[in-house]
Amino acid sequence: MKQEEFKRSKLIERIKDTSEWDVIVIGGGASGLGVALDALSRGFKTILLEQVDFAKGTSSKATKLVHGGVRYLAQGDISLVREALHERGLLQQNAPHLVKNQSFVIPNYSWFDGPFYTIGMKIYDFLAGKLSLGKSIHINKEETQRRISTVRTKGLYGGVVYQDGQFDDSRLAVNVAQTCIQMGGVALNYVRVTNLTKNGTGKVNGVIAQDTDTGEIFTIQGKAIINATGIFVDDILKMDKPEAKQMVRPSQGVHLVFDKSFLPGDDAIMIPKTDDGRVLFLVPWHNRVIAGTTDTPIDEHSLEPIALEKEIEFILKTAGRYLTKQPTRQDALAVFAGLRPLAAPTGNSNKTKEISRSHKVIVSDSNLLTLTGGKWTTFRRMGQDTVDKAIKIGCLPKKESTSATQKIYSAIPTTDRSNHMYIYGSDQEAIRALEQENPVWGEKLVEHLEFKKAEVLWAVRNELAQTVEDVLSRRVRILFLDAKAAITAAPEVASILAQELGKDENWQKNQVENFEKVAKNYILN
Repeated sequence: MKQEEFKRSKLIERIKDTSEWDVIVIGGGASGLGVALDALSRGFKTILLEQVDFAKGTSSKATKLVHGGVRYLAQGDISLVREALHERGLLQQNAPHLVKNQSFVIPNYSWFDGPFYTIGMKIYDFLAGKLSLGKSIHINKEETQRRISTVRTKGLYGGVVYQDGQFDDSRLAVNVAQTCIQMGGVALNYVRVTNLTKNGTGKVNGVIAQDTDTGEIFTIQGKAIINATGIFVDDILKMDKPEAKQMVRPSQGVHLVFDKSFLPGDDAIMIPKTDDGRVLFLVPWHNRVIAGTTDTPIDEHSLEPIALEKEIEFILKTAGRYLTKQPTRQDALAVFAGLRPLAAPTGNSNKTKEISRSHKVIVSDSNLLTLTGGKWTTFRRMGQDTVDKAIKIGCLPKKESTSATQKIYSAIPTTDRSNHMYIYGSDQEAIRALEQENPVWGEKLVEHLEFKKAEVLWAVRNELAQTVEDVLSRRVRILFLDAKAAITAAPEVASILAQELGKDENWQKNQVENFEKVAKNYILN
């Protein structure tokens, strides 16, 4: 069972058959996908090119929250919080299979915390307006202990409960790419932009790109060229102008993943004050618990950043202060690090947590549009603002955006999340049909985990997965949930991929070796 529209060869054919695009988007993370989705919602002929895989960088390594940003409220950035809360509500409506309402508890260890955080969260609720996910309430010590059985009770006064959103980041990225294809666009991974083309007056009018699998080179013409490459925006800016100054200051965020015993209930914990001034979250996710994040200025950017020892210690120590069961390095099922593409500060502040998370659209002399900053929650709005700017500078004719009401691929109302297959939305039935077709595909990938071989088959046939890492990291997510188990699953995944993609044993061996190199950075002990 394969949907022809998601076939790589068909998408490559469309590149060759199209003489000019309205919009060329460079980058297949949250930013680029938001731009492509919005451009297509206006009827613009749009192509998105990603050098590796969708959400390979920062966009698969988020805290998995769709939120207004409680910390930004404390910093007084009301407009950013209001915008993000509005987008949170839209995203829950448009991708209900991936975005859910999540209750958070702020444990109070002084009498003052109760009224202080209750008032703060009431403002948060108010800013959400009609798209609020529920009212904040103050709860007593007994109720706090009932809801979070592992919370430290010494000195506990009570808690404040509030509602926010939670999601699966790379699954959303894949589904948005599929949405773009269904809307008539092209979204392709493993096509790297190597240069920009310009007309006689020095304005950008296209890109030169290479299929990294076959080596084939394409010259693609377009009216609006968008640089939405996250932490890599400076690389594209230098293609346009070698002396371009640095636009992005990467900040590293690290998360640890533990089993459910550390937070057995349905509630998440939000720790509002930590040693480095950030908030820390402990959030249930796919029947595990994610703890994070950190905020560390980084000088270099890479696709696979590595967690620093001090970041790991900070998370363990801070989480340990709030839990009766102290997490240790040995308890971590996985560790992952991502780089936020923060707009570089104009002053000389080193405190990345103080740099605004709001996004910016910058227009170069050549009319190259660059989108920087932002976060997953506001990805659609970031796209809308970028396309608006392209219209304003005359690259595109005026057309109204309809992305605010655009349903994401496979979206169905979802309340029962007891089976991990819920993330596939309306595709669940088709995946179950694969299991019926061949009993082998109904077998588990790793005995003690829930994931099936049919999911691998689905990822390669319908979700543009090309490598073992694409499957285990961003389609099936085992690497983020149990890194050692992901290494165990790799040979089986490589075998299924090789059969589907027509690859030999040597390719399989290389795939497993390459995946193991990446996966070992996700293992702590």
